[in-house]
Amino acid sequence: MNTYFKLAWRNLWKQKSFTALNIFGLTVAFATAILLGLSALFELSFDTFHANRKDVYKLYTSEQKADGTGISTSFPVPFTPALKAEVAGIKHISRYATNMTPVKYGDKELLLNSNFVDEHFLEMFSFPVIKGNKTPLISQNQVVLTEESAKKVFGSDDPIGKTISLNINESNVPLTVAAVVEDFPKSSTLGFDILIRFENFEHYKTSGDRWDSSNHDVYVQLNAQTPPLNFEQSTQSFSNLHFNTNIENAKRDGAKPDANGQYRQLKLLPLADLHYTTFGANAIQTTRVFPYMILTLSFLILFIACVNFINMSVGLSAGRLREIGMRKTLGAEKKQLFFQFWGESALVFGVSAVLGLVLAYLLFPEFKTLFKTQATFNLLQNPTILTGFALVFLLITLAAGGYPPMLMSKIGTLQSLKGKLETLGSNKLRNSLIVVQFAIATLLISSTLVIWRQLNHMQTLPTGFNKEQVIAFPLSSVADERAAMQRLRNALQDKPSILSITASDNVLGRGKDGSGYNSRLGFDYKGHEVQTNMLVVDHDYFETLDLKFVAGRGFNRNYSRDSIAVVINETLAKKLEERDPLSIALNLGNDSINKHTVIGVVKDYNFQSFRKKIEPILIVMNSWRLNVAYVKVAPQNLSQSFDLVKNAWHSIDPVNEFQGSFLDENLDRLYQREKTLSTLITWGSIVAISISCLGLFAVALLMVAKRRKEIGIRKVVGASTTSLTFLLSKDFLKLVGIALVLATPVAYWLMDKWLQDYAYRINLSWWIFALSGIIAVAIAFLTVSFQTVKAALTNPVKSLRTE
Repeated sequence: MNTYFKLAWRNLWKQKSFTALNIFGLTVAFATAILLGLSALFELSFDTFHANRKDVYKLYTSEQKADGTGISTSFPVPFTPALKAEVAGIKHISRYATNMTPVKYGDKELLLNSNFVDEHFLEMFSFPVIKGNKTPLISQNQVVLTEESAKKVFGSDDPIGKTISLNINESNVPLTVAAVVEDFPKSSTLGFDILIRFENFEHYKTSGDRWDSSNHDVYVQLNAQTPPLNFEQSTQSFSNLHFNTNIENAKRDGAKPDANGQYRQLKLLPLADLHYTTFGANAIQTTRVFPYMILTLSFLILFIACVNFINMSVGLSAGRLREIGMRKTLGAEKKQLFFQFWGESALVFGVSAVLGLVLAYLLFPEFKTLFKTQATFNLLQNPTILTGFALVFLLITLAAGGYPPMLMSKIGTLQSLKGKLETLGSNKLRNSLIVVQFAIATLLISSTLVIWRQLNHMQTLPTGFNKEQVIAFPLSSVADERAAMQRLRNALQDKPSILSITASDNVLGRGKDGSGYNSRLGFDYKGHEVQTNMLVVDHDYFETLDLKFVAGRGFNRNYSRDSIAVVINETLAKKLEERDPLSIALNLGNDSINKHTVIGVVKDYNFQSFRKKIEPILIVMNSWRLNVAYVKVAPQNLSQSFDLVKNAWHSIDPVNEFQGSFLDENLDRLYQREKTLSTLITWGSIVAISISCLGLFAVALLMVAKRRKEIGIRKVVGASTTSLTFLLSKDFLKLVGIALVLATPVAYWLMDKWLQDYAYRINLSWWIFALSGIIAVAIAFLTVSFQTVKAALTNPVKSLRTE
């Protein structure tokens, strides 16, 4: 073994330039693959820490409507106990409602992210109790805090047994801290500051026996022996009984039954899929495309680096044929030659892997910032992940590092002594690998250009509202948001740069605090059910956002009955099919006397993302909580106006950080996944192309060295530098051309499939793929021509002096 190592070291040292190129390329590839792999594995690790994850599901409803299938994740208050009592196969079930709840303890008052759940919630989900009662949710008067929230409320004091006051439904409810759970990992889809029994939820008493009001999620843990499909089928009679009114209304409206002849079906979404699932009004989509794209990119980069290694190793082996022949003549066996050459490969791969790990560690902070991932380097300490990385390294070393030694050890003694390697098809192998390399590079370039264009398309489309001059910030840090809004108006009323102030229950785009959600409402109109989005706003909402009206007006302080008036958008007006939308009166609840009159039709604006078409929306004013403030400022000195708003809010809430941002920033956050993907593919393309060029450079170097005397003779007989450069480059350019032909249809198919997720998308123009080809050809030509021009300019005397 020691002899093999010494021989490997000496031979690698003889080819210092090529050894350095190999180590550099492999180091960059390993570092990139480690960084991308950590990011992808973190994305794929969500909710894997729950011990019961295989048996826990989120319930949702698929119901047939006149306009297709409707999806809902919201359930009535009596649904959960009824399902538990009437349907077999349930081990545990829990309602799950989220709210921001004001909490008081002594002179402290803060807002906590509250989850209202049932007593078996902590038995279903793995949030370990580290202090207090191990079954803390048995009593309705007890709450559970996380470690972090316990420190916020109690500091260093022991929280167990202490009483806190929660403001629920405008009443102060005293509850006792029964337990503290360990802070959940970053890879948890569910998150909370405090757990409260569901009986304390604000809608529990008012909707306790109502099946027509849905306001929370439901999670269920099935018995281990209960198949999910059987459970779904067993709930059919339950749905037909308790949702008979909904089913009859669907039939009335002209809905068609599903493939099983049903109008309403309870469905199970596995907990393992929760993080990767998007619930729409008409469909759900579960996809892990993003992390798998990252993993694929990391493997492609490793593959390109391995191709370089194989090409260089096979190319260099021509210079060692006589060494192989002599050793075989002296009695060396195939396995001895194989292990000698493989030892050299293993040494290069081992050094590269260590350097790659170090480089990845040094670049990790910048990588996290650039790609906005919450992955940590500690993931490598996970035995499963560590074993996976070790197996990948071993596979690469055996495959890429073992092929050239296997090729060389098979060469016959006479053939090696003659110095002939071409009969083994080394040129075909080299050419095939170069084609694959540049096909991958072209695919990445094309993908980058398409993603850039789609992202730019979404960011530049007109939204229908003022996004440059409006500052938005959450009101979640104050208990009484309406009083806080009035204080804000008073503080800014004499500032000429402040044009208007308003609020709503939802943010446009995605707020700096990460907030963003939407409410939906269903109501009957002229014998048909209408589904729409709903938004609660304060006065001056339309003026602050510069929303335009096609008919009627917005809410006005001078009209007292505006409290039961509504504004709708054009899409909802078309759905209601009235010639005069301002004549519409809607019954939005059980109050059939005070119907909600439509006072205005606002021009369609994009209140969601451009991934979907503009949907109906109904805008109301009522006493529901307002979650987001909007301040419209003058276009001059925007940063100064921002500071004015920040300072005014700080005087109202001096404790919490001001989380304001302009709406154009909120919209940018809405497309963070696309931006991250664009950045990822761009940098992946740069790394892949750089490594490809490194290999092409080395192969060109070997090719020029092999044809040095031919170049000298051609120069003597009058060949120009240009003709020699073209002669030496054309074979490589042909290979790149073949790569373009192979990669373009694949790139078109992949990008066309990716764009299907966007309602507003670009057209895949031919010039995108033509530009990708031009870039690939230009890069390849510049790489090869560096060596070929240098060879063409060399004095032929130096090439021919040994003849």
